[in-house]
Amino acid sequence: MKLSIRHDTTYRYADEVCTSIQFLRLTPRDTPRQRILEWHLELPRLVRSQIDPYGNILHVMTMDEPHGALVLSAFGEVEIHPSVEKEPDEQSPLPYLRTSRLTLADEALAAFALEQCAGRRDRAALADLMEGLAARMPYSLGTTAVNSTAAEAFAGGAGVCQDHTHAFLACARSLGIPARYVSGYLCTDDEHHLASHAWAEAWLGDGWYSFDITNRLVRPDRHLKLAVGLDYLDACPVRGMRRGGGAEHMQARVQVNSMVQVQHQ
Repeated sequence: MKLSIRHDTTYRYADEVCTSIQFLRLTPRDTPRQRILEWHLELPRLVRSQIDPYGNILHVMTMDEPHGALVLSAFGEVEIHPSVEKEPDEQSPLPYLRTSRLTLADEALAAFALEQCAGRRDRAALADLMEGLAARMPYSLGTTAVNSTAAEAFAGGAGVCQDHTHAFLACARSLGIPARYVSGYLCTDDEHHLASHAWAEAWLGDGWYSFDITNRLVRPDRHLKLAVGLDYLDACPVRGMRRGGGAEHMQARVQVNSMVQVQHQ
């Protein structure tokens, strides 16, 4: 399957921003599941790419002159191989046993993980955990905020893909299973779900396996991975800081479309 993606992020400020810095994880990498056919960034200035501690492609853009708006665009085409079920990795998965403020498992989450998985630590157990969380926390816009923790969303009994993923990570790590946050894009016909998406990957001895809690999928086949990390803050596509500007208005527009592949005889 081929996917065409365009992601535009626009920031507008009430007053001029004196200086700003943006950390951009908007460029996907080739993996066994995805092959990048072409990819482009349109930014206010040229920036060099680097690799962050989690292996993501990172661009750091600094604007030192006053500005009242920013437009950041990424677009390209990617080929997805849905039959690939795992992603091998030469790096140790053990750093992904660490927790964070957003993924700390409280007593309720730890107990829920044990209830769903008991003594099992395999893919089937994590699939049961995924199903349990999806049922316990129905998808609901506006019930959580970008800084809501896994424990808060779980206690509230609702959330979005970010909350589902954080809760899954908290549970998996409490069971001793390395797990990481994935940001990316999803091709879907459901207008109620945004094309910008998040899901989890867990290390099960021979590779990273995907778990899309929101859509209850253990083998995502319409997903494009952008970045990974301990939580949303490590993997979010755009994250920045600024001095000045007053009130901020941010608008993100993401389009993901499947492309018909023609086979030549």
